[in-house]
Amino acid sequence: MKQLLLVVFPGLLAMLNGKAQNYHAIQGSSYAGALGVHNNPASIVGTPFKWDVVLLGTQLKSSTNAFTIYNYSLLSSPANSLYYVDKGKYKRKADLDFNLNLINARIALNQKSSVAFGVNIKGYTNLQTSDYNFIDTLDNVTDFLQLNPDINGVNAKLRSSTWVEAYISYARTLYDNEFSRLNAGITLHVGRGVSGAYANINNISFSQTVQNNRTVYNINSADLIYGYSASYDHWHGNNSTSQNISNMISYAEGGASIDAGIEYIIKPQGTSSFNDDEDYYDYDWKLGLSLLDIGGNQYKYGTQSRVVYSVKPNITGNALDNKFIGINSAQEFNDSLATVINGDQAGGRFTVINPTRLVANVDRYLTGNFYLNAELSVNIPLASIKKTYLQVKQTNLLTVTPRWETKRFGFYLPVQFNTKNQLWVGGAFKAGPLLFGLHNLVNLFGKTSTQNGGGYIALIFRASKGANGKTDQRLNCPKPIW
Repeated sequence: MKQLLLVVFPGLLAMLNGKAQNYHAIQGSSYAGALGVHNNPASIVGTPFKWDVVLLGTQLKSSTNAFTIYNYSLLSSPANSLYYVDKGKYKRKADLDFNLNLINARIALNQKSSVAFGVNIKGYTNLQTSDYNFIDTLDNVTDFLQLNPDINGVNAKLRSSTWVEAYISYARTLYDNEFSRLNAGITLHVGRGVSGAYANINNISFSQTVQNNRTVYNINSADLIYGYSASYDHWHGNNSTSQNISNMISYAEGGASIDAGIEYIIKPQGTSSFNDDEDYYDYDWKLGLSLLDIGGNQYKYGTQSRVVYSVKPNITGNALDNKFIGINSAQEFNDSLATVINGDQAGGRFTVINPTRLVANVDRYLTGNFYLNAELSVNIPLASIKKTYLQVKQTNLLTVTPRWETKRFGFYLPVQFNTKNQLWVGGAFKAGPLLFGLHNLVNLFGKTSTQNGGGYIALIFRASKGANGKTDQRLNCPKPIW
């Protein structure tokens, strides 16, 4: 049973807890540094410091309409929290993404070129279903069918991919004049797909007959395949957790991806000289365009992965209830399943494409230390290239972030409208090396919202001087007036 739980662990995280990968506060900022490379590789050459290092950074974002966590906010004790699967007839959805930046560094080779490198762990889970009706008093398949008498053509889709990667980036200035500057960058990622899982449920159909004055539900057809990565087959209960994790990584399949991006800088009007180091990093507008996560990860099917072609004759809801009692492992589930379907073990390998997306970012300097950033992120469906490909996706769509920022301090108010039609108002602050933010500020006080949101935290250390010994003078803390 532990194997089965581990396969769906990313999905369980979404229930329990509810890019820069989703470090929305600093996207477009000149201080994003090594974190900014994950949003646009070109950004690392527009940072006014000789070097910076992300000692540790992590981010989590979840969104679902399938259940609600009650009696819990981020400022209250979780001891009294409860969760309920939401009732009603509608499509269920759940999405989770997280990333862990283990050591990310950026170094300016000179004023016009920079490199970045590091190690990350990234994971995405997406789940969606067709319409169905649900109440929390359901006990079995027959109860479900009685509540959904007209249900037919049931479908659901699960995608999950988690991988460890190492990356290296290079960016340089392509041209620079008194009015503008163009920077470009590229990132190469190589790694291992540690955890992969997916399920396709299509065209499950039912019919009703009356036998001895009772309604009997017959299962007529089912098109089903579910698979998980063979790395889980190497998790054994008699091993330590660290040994099991090491085994999973050792037996994981390879993966690779690339990022590419450009940034166009429009300099302040009235700049005296484009060779003046004092205002080299100043700008009125910063326009970025990047294509991210072009690639994917390969997984070998685990031994309990299955493909279902059809349902055996005379299978009813009551028969399913009787056959799936006391299931404690994936193997026991498959043994019971084999008595009601015609199918086979899924073999070979499957590929999960990363959340490939096109990101457009506009950063506007306002006055003093105030800026306004706007970003549009559009998922690109590369899975359509080949029928057997699978793809995970991000929920990002449109984010607008006003910010007040200096070298040491910053306050941010990112407002997000995501692909799930949710509007979140977040908040973040920077104090020295610490960056802390929340995706959805209502989670601080709201007692029914923690399943939708998340946050991020990072420790970022920077050189005291820039690539040529100087930094953006306009971004310094204001001088005291007394």
